[in-house]
Amino acid sequence: MGRLLLVFGVVLVVIGGALMLFGRFHLPGDFTFRSGSTVVYIPLATSIVLSIVATLVLNLVFRQR
Repeated sequence: MGRLLLVFGVVLVVIGGALMLFGRFHLPGDFTFRSGSTVVYIPLATSIVLSIVATLVLNLVFRQR
């Protein structure tokens, strides 16, 4: 079980890095604040959607054992 969580974590890091390098997708609930040269991005809706998807996937994986 520990190795599965480690692999899942590495996959999430790779996906997150790819999204940062190749452009982010923005949902309507994501907030971007700009002030001069400072930009703050708060991916609220994206975080909620990813949390729901991760919960569903992990429930499917662990229920089959």
